[in-house]
Amino acid sequence: MATLVTGATGFLGSHVARKLVQRGEMVRILLRNSSRTSNIEDVDAERFYGDILDIDSVKEALKDCDTIYHVAGLVSSKKADYRRLEDINVKGTVNVLSAALEAGVKKAIYTSSVAAIGVDPGGGIANEENPFILERMGIQYLNTKYYAEKEALKFYERGLPLVIVNPSIVIGPGDIYLSSTASIVWYCKKRFPGFMDGGANLVDVEDVAEGHILAAERGRVGERYILGNKNLSIKEYFSLLERITGMSSPKRKVSYFMALTAGFVTERILKVPSPSFVLQDVDSARAARLYWYFDSSKAVRELGFPQTPIEESLERTIKWFRDNGYLDN
Repeated sequence: MATLVTGATGFLGSHVARKLVQRGEMVRILLRNSSRTSNIEDVDAERFYGDILDIDSVKEALKDCDTIYHVAGLVSSKKADYRRLEDINVKGTVNVLSAALEAGVKKAIYTSSVAAIGVDPGGGIANEENPFILERMGIQYLNTKYYAEKEALKFYERGLPLVIVNPSIVIGPGDIYLSSTASIVWYCKKRFPGFMDGGANLVDVEDVAEGHILAAERGRVGERYILGNKNLSIKEYFSLLERITGMSSPKRKVSYFMALTAGFVTERILKVPSPSFVLQDVDSARAARLYWYFDSSKAVRELGFPQTPIEESLERTIKWFRDNGYLDN
């Protein structure tokens, strides 16, 4: 029987597909005709052309498959992408898991995000049991991942053998869309005017890809597993990048009000289509001031989830960006 991977042309999905092939599994990739395929040119997998928004194409790709990794999703903080976020993250997930339930797969791994968990209500370190308290902030990416996870659990209740994984900020080589590593590029290009309060959890892409496979092998159905590693404040993150790159980190502290105002002017008034640093839209400013700290001990304990030192991950990420021309100008 085959294994289907959605989102395999993207950053994380390509690493998942490659690991599965390296293990000797028969892998299928669902991709659109318009997808960039540079990430999977060396992956010996069967290509099925379709779209997660076209449920019939998903059903066709799932024939003779006993496992599915639904990795496809959209990461964006731009207001212009609000509709696409709803379509891809929520409706696309419903389509894929509906088709998986109908196909009778033995295991479905759904790539959610720590965005669906949110921050700890007490300001500490969040785990899988934390209630989602950020819906009122109106950040579309967070909300669509939260809604999609709620829909996914409905399929588990209907009998789908589902395991949910919740990666934090994934870093490593191959992020051609700058979906989660953009801050590294902007740091190296000296595009940050300063640092804000707030923090994040970083994790290596190879570890997260391995975590998906471990979830299929050892994960308890109906459970979710945070796939993260190191918690860092933004200031600590910049200091770490300074040590690795030799480039001075921003010393000026930017207030939340200043970042939010700049984001509003840039995105909503000037309508700049692509950011030159991560705080150039409103939703990024809203989210960045929070402390996105997470506890991955459940995944480490139950799955054997690996924990590559983040310094090594950052070094490999920066090297890949240099080698592929992302830091040329």
